[in-house]
Amino acid sequence: MIYKRGGRIYWYKFVWQGETIRESTKQGNDKVARQMEAAHRTSLAKGEVGIREKKQAPTLSTFAKSQFLPWAEATFAAKPKTWLWYRNGIRRLMEFRQLAECSLDHIAGEHIAAYVARRQSEGLLVSSINRELQVLRRMLCLALEWGTVERVAKVRMISGEQHREFVLSPEEEARYLAAAPEPLASIATVLADTGFRPEECYRMRWEGITWVNGRNGTLLVTHGKTAAARRVLPMTPRVRAILETRWEAAGQPLEGWVWVAPTLSGHIEASSLKKQHSKAVRLSRVRPFVLYSMRHTFLTRLGESGCDVWTLARIAGHS
Repeated sequence: MIYKRGGRIYWYKFVWQGETIRESTKQGNDKVARQMEAAHRTSLAKGEVGIREKKQAPTLSTFAKSQFLPWAEATFAAKPKTWLWYRNGIRRLMEFRQLAECSLDHIAGEHIAAYVARRQSEGLLVSSINRELQVLRRMLCLALEWGTVERVAKVRMISGEQHREFVLSPEEEARYLAAAPEPLASIATVLADTGFRPEECYRMRWEGITWVNGRNGTLLVTHGKTAAARRVLPMTPRVRAILETRWEAAGQPLEGWVWVAPTLSGHIEASSLKKQHSKAVRLSRVRPFVLYSMRHTFLTRLGESGCDVWTLARIAGHS
């Protein structure tokens, strides 16, 4: 019989003289996979080959360095933050020798539980540990898909993670914006009125702003997590007022970053606003939240206003 593993690669399995033969064809074509299975059966019948010994599975560390990291670097060349996320996750996993030096087919639930216990003893939040477990799960799934091993352990996320589905009330929003200094107050207002991802807001450029389209002008998003992130959104009156004031103060530039900052990228980054945000939350006495919650707030309010799901997805930049 042939079957798929990992969604793309065919494997075959049959019993020969009481011994189970299971191998990857490394093919996505079912006809080729059947031919390979038939050829293996024929070779066994003719005595041309014996029962093949199982390949020795590499250790997690070896697989990460020789196969997974090169794959991640090539796959996410256009998404450096994703590549760094995988690289940093692997670094943390490799620090735990009990897991790093274990062969892929011998990694079991107790190894993963020991890793989780170690990270919890170091004071990590559940969300941080789960992100590292996601990297481990991705590595094991690819090892299975590529035929490096025949079986892998299941990696389950641990419970208790704090999610960011936080929505500010109008009163909380007003108190927070009143306590926030510049440029945090302006950026938070743009997020609350457009539903931008924070990264999309930080990367705004003057050439992406059109003052004459629609009632108050439009904003063009050129970069984002997915292809659907590229979109044009209308400005609200208060977003236009903020950006127009900033544009005039900057000498009405035709191009360049809207939120200029002395960073390597030349624009404001998430780290630029951490202290301002923490202070504003404390002074306004609102429930603790992250800036991304401004996006959740906007989209929730838009949905409650009666906006249809298709339009909501387009505005959010979801595929």
